[in-house]
Amino acid sequence: MKYRVLLIAAVHVVRGFGLAALQMATTVDAEIAMRVGHGYDIHRMASRAEAGQPVVISGVRFDGEMAPDFELGTVAHSDGDVVYHSVVDAILGALTLPDIGQLFPDDDPRLRGANSELFMEEAYRRMRDRGYRVGNCDVTLICQKPRVNVEFQGHSVKTLMRENLSRLLRTSLSSVNVKARTHEKVDAVGECRALECHVVISLFKVPPK
Repeated sequence: MKYRVLLIAAVHVVRGFGLAALQMATTVDAEIAMRVGHGYDIHRMASRAEAGQPVVISGVRFDGEMAPDFELGTVAHSDGDVVYHSVVDAILGALTLPDIGQLFPDDDPRLRGANSELFMEEAYRRMRDRGYRVGNCDVTLICQKPRVNVEFQGHSVKTLMRENLSRLLRTSLSSVNVKARTHEKVDAVGECRALECHVVISLFKVPPK
């Protein structure tokens, strides 16, 4: 039995695209129009005496009137802000730059107790210098305590966190989301021995003026 073989020209492999268009679509371009990055961070929590500082999440300090019954602190070289650290890591990842631990090593004495806004400002500068802006930033905070789905002095704590991120990223509040969940009392996070965060961020190329 004989079979006929039909050969199809490669020029129109994709309907509506010629060979030149197909080559253009598969060419790696340094000026990528959109980038996506994922960031992650985890920090141990301990008594305030051992940690030497309170818990700070997205610029919100959980001590004093904000959290009168919460007596834990974050064990970290800097202020240990897991949200800011995750956002920085996501931006650096999207730009294919070294990670946050390489840029801000935890053995640098100048960074001891540092406000993590410094890291955010540096990440923003690198993003801006490469011609990008934030499309959206999606934060997932995982901690048993402190509680963040609460209000403080008539303001949503999560909204305060979003406002801080919006300010540092120079983007609208509608471009930033903060979600929070517990760890169902499982493992270190669920036992209040740690807190962690995941961030996904999209960056868009700013058109030349």
